[in-house]
Amino acid sequence: MAGSSTSNLDEAILKKTTDASLLKEKVSGYDWSQGLDYDKLLSSYLCTGFQATNFGLAVNEINKMIQCRRLPIPQDKYIDNEDEFTIIKSNCTIFLGYTSNLISSGLRETIKFLVQHNMVDCIVTTAGGVEEDFIKCLAPTFLGDFKLDGKTLRERGINRIGNLLVPNDNYCSFENWIMPILDGLLKEQNDGVLWTPSKLIERLGKEINNEDSVYYWAAKNKIPVFCPALTDGSIGDMMFLHSFRKPGLVLDIISDLRRLNLMAMKSVNTGMIILGGGVRNGADFCVYVNTASEYDGSDSGARPDEAKSWGKIKKDATPVKVYGDATMIFPLLVAQTFAKNRQK
Repeated sequence: MAGSSTSNLDEAILKKTTDASLLKEKVSGYDWSQGLDYDKLLSSYLCTGFQATNFGLAVNEINKMIQCRRLPIPQDKYIDNEDEFTIIKSNCTIFLGYTSNLISSGLRETIKFLVQHNMVDCIVTTAGGVEEDFIKCLAPTFLGDFKLDGKTLRERGINRIGNLLVPNDNYCSFENWIMPILDGLLKEQNDGVLWTPSKLIERLGKEINNEDSVYYWAAKNKIPVFCPALTDGSIGDMMFLHSFRKPGLVLDIISDLRRLNLMAMKSVNTGMIILGGGVRNGADFCVYVNTASEYDGSDSGARPDEAKSWGKIKKDATPVKVYGDATMIFPLLVAQTFAKNRQK
């Protein structure tokens, strides 16, 4: 009887492994005895476990995009294009999506690096992701603290974005800069020009004429920037005020919807890098970086497998989601992928 109980206990606690098919990669971290080598340190993440492993998988996924992009475009894929923004430039069209807070942060410089050197083909962002870039060209954003009191800041005319501080004066400078441009757009509209959010952003990129700007380089390199909710921010406030001064300016969002969808449809392959949130459809390669969880059913919190159910990511793709703050993770991803490939 005692022997039987012991046997049952052994079976419950020390059950033998009967299928080792899942046991492939051994967990191991960085070997510090070899000295400090940042490349080897970041490469070791793949076998470290938890989000470090997801980081390593994301590096592999982005490198797949880059390698696919370098391949020649198949002859049977060359097709007539409607305009310069839907010309297929490479074998893999890379879409970069990000939220406004990332342009407010120092991640703006990493995004600018990618756009300046033609490493991405299309941007999808929010209104703040557009205007904050231009505002930073006019006046700086400052470091603050997450614990600063909102009431006190309001009384001082300072806005807080997490632990970043933006003086109200910055938005006054933005108003002074953009209003004459809106006047010009209205005049050109009266002469027959149809404005869309992407055309407006391109125009503002040219007008800012500042190499610190993401959208200066986007305009220079003919990288379209789509912002379906362009009016949801300070730009919207400026357009609202402008409508009283000189009413009549119109933005056609349907033309941009057509242009964005045609870019995706005409692409030979597509890669998506989504920081915080973004738009995706039928991607061959996909990397998410955000802090959202799926328990609330949000799109940004969803795991990549949910996106497959909607056809946003192809069924046989190997998408990766890294749970973490993009300001910490994305510069390291760029270092191990785009920057390293550019050096080669």
